[in-house]
Amino acid sequence: MNLSSELTALAQYLTGEFTNQEQAIAEPAWYVHLRLWHQPVSLFTEDSFTLFAEQANILKLDQPYRQRLIRIQQFPGKASLQVQYYMPKNPTALRGAGANPAILKSLTPDQFELLPGCLLDVTANQLERDCAFLSAEGDRYHFKATLPPDRRCCFSYAGNTVQVSIGFEATPEEFLSYDKGIDSTTGKATWGAILGPYRFRKVK
Repeated sequence: MNLSSELTALAQYLTGEFTNQEQAIAEPAWYVHLRLWHQPVSLFTEDSFTLFAEQANILKLDQPYRQRLIRIQQFPGKASLQVQYYMPKNPTALRGAGANPAILKSLTPDQFELLPGCLLDVTANQLERDCAFLSAEGDRYHFKATLPPDRRCCFSYAGNTVQVSIGFEATPEEFLSYDKGIDSTTGKATWGAILGPYRFRKVK
């Protein structure tokens, strides 16, 4: 697999364990203190880099939730990256895999459901070089992944259709999550990054 320097850098920035501790302490009324995991998995390796994502309230680390796959792709003839999301068909079977990646060693694609509308377009801006945060090719980037207005990111949960607005920014130092739940009737956000992004820094 021959991945571009941009795709490699984005994969590097996203991989790891993250916390928004500083934000949660500064604004506890609006931001829950979360632990977020992005673990690499050996799926779709022919043209992509894929991560298993999971998060947990810091007070309930033994009850992680929101398991999903994040597949970073760059299609032939296209300069920009795209990020496709997948949902596990049996999230309970993968619970805790963020902190215990051994659970992920035997994953297969048929364990996940493609979410066609949950496809982000990624823009990349090259930053000034800083030897402390170089990618394998020596470049630094600011990535912004957004959901175009003509796409609706939805999935089924407990017999209901759930709509979410997703997006993120990533640099070597920080991961910003704009994910929030949407009331399909009113179009208003009901949970998540309502007042602005969750700001995570990498701890592992």
